[in-house]
Amino acid sequence: MLIKFYYYFYHVPYFNLQDSLNFFSKLTFKRVNNAAKVWLSYQFSKLLKKPIQWGYPISISFEPTTSCNLRCPECPSGLREFTRPTGMLQKSFFEKTIDDIYKEITYLIFYFQGEPYLNPNFLEMVSYANKKGIYTATSTNAHYLNEEKAKQTVLSGLDRLIISIDGTTQDVYQQYRVGGKLDKVIEGARNIVKWKKELNSKTPFIFFQFLVVKPNEHQIEEVKKLAKEVGVDQVRFKTAQVYDFENDPNQLIPTNNKYSRYKKDTNGKMQSKSGLQNHCWRLWSGNVLTWDGLVVPCCFDKDAMHQLGNLNNQSFKEVWNNNNYKQFRQELMTSRKNIDICSNCSEGLKIWED
Repeated sequence: MLIKFYYYFYHVPYFNLQDSLNFFSKLTFKRVNNAAKVWLSYQFSKLLKKPIQWGYPISISFEPTTSCNLRCPECPSGLREFTRPTGMLQKSFFEKTIDDIYKEITYLIFYFQGEPYLNPNFLEMVSYANKKGIYTATSTNAHYLNEEKAKQTVLSGLDRLIISIDGTTQDVYQQYRVGGKLDKVIEGARNIVKWKKELNSKTPFIFFQFLVVKPNEHQIEEVKKLAKEVGVDQVRFKTAQVYDFENDPNQLIPTNNKYSRYKKDTNGKMQSKSGLQNHCWRLWSGNVLTWDGLVVPCCFDKDAMHQLGNLNNQSFKEVWNNNNYKQFRQELMTSRKNIDICSNCSEGLKIWED
């Protein structure tokens, strides 16, 4: 059962002994019990077609910052299109929240929008969560992984590091990672690999994440070779979210349907592959916390339009069971197609990985 949880929750495509042992070392009776409650309540909710919620989140995403150094064309942070304020997660606020929920949660993602390493206290927060026995992960564009930051990252106890690398040549990479430098990404990855060896550390487990889009789909085999050369642990291929997928103005949807989040219907109109069944595991298993304490349903609510609570006014556990959450779960189970953030959801889609 625990192995099923490992694969189901954390999108691990194959059994990596060291990463698996590291993950299972974080489990306690209380965390396993909480995960079982959440899973059972989700199954009963689907069966009875009404929301039942037992336990607390298994995983949460905490946003270190909304700031970013790049200008990616499908990212509100990169495009500077947020209506919500830009800012930095405060260490004291983070620690207070973690103190409230660390006994139940197993997995903490330091990412929502923005580049985590722009927050000067980011690695201190990772270290704090690590000391609480939580499995920690982050996603970065790797432009700030110089020698010192790479060393600090390894020392922080970070369990998983996802490095976005969406091309193997500068001309291709910069078509999506606008303003980025591929050589900085590769240098940052090499620094992490180096310091893992220097410090004889088994963590972090390093991913190269390749967002497959039309400009880079011809470089899939090349990025596998690059990853092997650099020494990262795994390459992961991910489907790209396109906001206006019916028109695809930036020409990002790949020609190979295998790597696309979208498909054409019988009328030739582009639609999401996932479909919209009236249930969603994300609403039972986790949530997303913005840098300033807003609680939103999931990572698809990038502008925090569906605010389910505010940690400045309520505790995390109070928010999890408040009326806003109950109403949102009810709406999801009766008319999910009417919830705007669900139109681009990848729930139920297999992330294609190697």
